[in-house]
Amino acid sequence: MTIIAAADGSALGNPGPAGWAWYVDDDCWAAGGWPHGTNNMGELTAVLDLLQQTSGVTDELLVYCDSTYAIKSITEWMPGWKRKGWKKRDGKPVSNVEIMKALDAAMQGRTVRFEWVKGHAGHELNEAADRLANAAAVAFQQGKAPAGGPGFAGADRGEHAYEITKPAVEADLFSLIGEEAEASAEEQVIALERSLLTDEIRGDRAAVAALLHPQWSEVGASGRLWTREETLDEIGPLQGEVALDVVSAERVADDLILLVWRAAGDDGSALRSSLWTRTAGGWQQRFHQGTPEV
Repeated sequence: MTIIAAADGSALGNPGPAGWAWYVDDDCWAAGGWPHGTNNMGELTAVLDLLQQTSGVTDELLVYCDSTYAIKSITEWMPGWKRKGWKKRDGKPVSNVEIMKALDAAMQGRTVRFEWVKGHAGHELNEAADRLANAAAVAFQQGKAPAGGPGFAGADRGEHAYEITKPAVEADLFSLIGEEAEASAEEQVIALERSLLTDEIRGDRAAVAALLHPQWSEVGASGRLWTREETLDEIGPLQGEVALDVVSAERVADDLILLVWRAAGDDGSALRSSLWTRTAGGWQQRFHQGTPEV
């Protein structure tokens, strides 16, 4: 027998009020969250709670996720992080490390398959998990306790309460990208631009979407005009590392910063410019352009 579930996370503002949820059917689901967290925290914690609540069964578990970051963290990157003392290849600490360690422990001895599904595309289980995770985030935004759900039959829901309700790392977006929240606006924008070059962010469609303005567009190095939706559908891990060398970060208006930087990678270098605008949810990239250097 195979237990089939979907797991999802949500963060209003990313970071902001956050929720997580997993869903098997209307009689078997769970949700929770925090007053302040990130979408990635929600994605990972949804999987963690599902693993912990089903720890007493021997059935195979199939988990649908719309976050490639969550899937790759568990199935590809985790063994290397463990060998390096929970450090990434650049020597920096792994983001959400306490949740990652708990996931590593919960995966031991389990037969678990993960399958990626496109979010907001009509997948029944994913849509249900997304709705429950969003509801949990909204509840925290309103200062209310979210609906926790019936859970998995026979599970001891109190056994792992600390990991689920009070994660040791209350990360926000700036902890993911190695910057402090009190940084200047220019420093925040530079950090956000750097985050768009990391697999943690690029592997999470919702995290990228939170950084791109609704009217975002890009003129690529080839001259192609990209829309926001086209980019969200195509974005993924980079082929090789790309270094970001800041040329200038200029405040052109109270709520506008023009960032010019040089991208250096395996394919050569290019000059790039990004226009960032401050919205109610924080800084978002409004326009981007890249030009190869000769």
